[in-house]
Amino acid sequence: MNPSTQLARAVVSALVEAGVSEVVVSPGSRNAPLSFAALAAASAGAVRLHTRVDERSAGFLALGLTRSHARAAVVCTSGTAVANLHPAVLEAAHAGVPIVVVTADRPGRLRGTDANQTTDQVGIFGRLVPTHDLAAGAALPDLRVDGPLHLNLQLDDPLLPDASDDGWVPALAPSAERRDEASGPTPVELPLGPRTVVVAGDDAAQGARRLAEAAGWPLLAEPTSGSRTGDHALRCYRLLLDGTLGSDIERVVVLGHPTLSRPVTRLLGRAEVEVVSVRSRGVWAERPYAVALEASAVTVAGADDPAWLERWREADRDVARRLDALLAAEADLTPYEVAGAVSRALAPGDQLVVGASSPIRDLDLMVRPYPVGSRRKTIANRGLAGIDGTISTAIGAALGRGTPGRTIALMGDVTFLHDSNGLVLGPQEPRPDLTIVVVNDDGGSIFTMLEQGAPEHAAGFDRLFGTPHGVDLASLCAATRTPHWRVGSLPELEQALASPHGGIEVVEVRVRRDNRRELDERIRALGG
Repeated sequence: MNPSTQLARAVVSALVEAGVSEVVVSPGSRNAPLSFAALAAASAGAVRLHTRVDERSAGFLALGLTRSHARAAVVCTSGTAVANLHPAVLEAAHAGVPIVVVTADRPGRLRGTDANQTTDQVGIFGRLVPTHDLAAGAALPDLRVDGPLHLNLQLDDPLLPDASDDGWVPALAPSAERRDEASGPTPVELPLGPRTVVVAGDDAAQGARRLAEAAGWPLLAEPTSGSRTGDHALRCYRLLLDGTLGSDIERVVVLGHPTLSRPVTRLLGRAEVEVVSVRSRGVWAERPYAVALEASAVTVAGADDPAWLERWREADRDVARRLDALLAAEADLTPYEVAGAVSRALAPGDQLVVGASSPIRDLDLMVRPYPVGSRRKTIANRGLAGIDGTISTAIGAALGRGTPGRTIALMGDVTFLHDSNGLVLGPQEPRPDLTIVVVNDDGGSIFTMLEQGAPEHAAGFDRLFGTPHGVDLASLCAATRTPHWRVGSLPELEQALASPHGGIEVVEVRVRRDNRRELDERIRALGG
């Protein structure tokens, strides 16, 4: 067996042993040994193989697969192909998602030369991601770790398996998976008394809900926290934080990775508020707050004064009623109503993937807490909160599901365009059932609600921030043979969501952008 084939097969065997069940390959010559080994493993039933022509899409496909219960590796050739994986790898590092990146490199004798497609790939993802530079015969590292891992393989000619060397398969049974657990502080038992809220950011999981219920505290849970369930979770918490209730908060317990709300950020930055931070996954788990008690877990003995929770519940019900009335009075369909319709369309066991920017924030205001145990999973790339690769992440999440259920994706038009290559799937590729809802306002509406959207900056706003594109999404979908429907009213949207046709389909919802700032101001005023 030639050395490159031997190394590639050893790596694929190690991936299977470490519990990798999905392998995403982008075509190239230098990574041919890895591609042949992955194909052999797939033919033997050890992994499922996916191919993508765009490495950036391939990386986010692997990320989505891993976020949705499967574990994936992504394989590419040398040069700029590796750099195109960087956005997905950074997201995985900050979110603590254990994808494995396997890159083909030139042999050591060609490094530092002008050989074709040769650059410095060792440590290309920076100090946040461990890199193992492997030549033929090198010992392989343990792949059963938290967070992403980079294997850089020095592959020399010949790059094809020997003609007489057929029939190889890796071991089919993965070993018991082990994850390295970072040591942390001793769990902290908090005294009752201070007026406390629980903030549940991305990936906080059900521990945030259980803590809030045990202590009798309000639960301010982002949609992707995994804990926006039960009767302690509040729908309109961010509208209440800048009012009287918010000013009465004396202590905050933070779980997960909160990223959505400026009111939450302001709350956590207040000098008079005690912050208790439960360590989250990801390479930068330390909190930016000036004063915070770090804990690996938080416990309480008994429940607090129920009047504090009831004040929040009553205010939340009142604001929610007024918000729904405000939106219903609008003549045109709003992005908030789109997010609400999508959240209502999720049945128990279904899954939602949400794009960054406005859609995740619209959802945050509109999704009512689900019943405990209904298992409606909401995923978003909140490690770095970029719009990159959202279509590919959604396809991966839909393909990686270990249980039956539907997947819906909600995203804006700019996010959709940013990863339109994600719709390019070959005829032999696995295709999930995935409904992609695109809220199309012809540009970046989130900027209208920020400082640069103020009237005094109107002259250059569209050119610099609004970025209208005028793309015909129906024609774009037609180019990839992706079914497309355009709707313009809430009943039409609800009908489209209730009647999926199977496979990947796009539902485009046209909304206004010119009134978004004024609408947002009226909504924020509801909090008092």
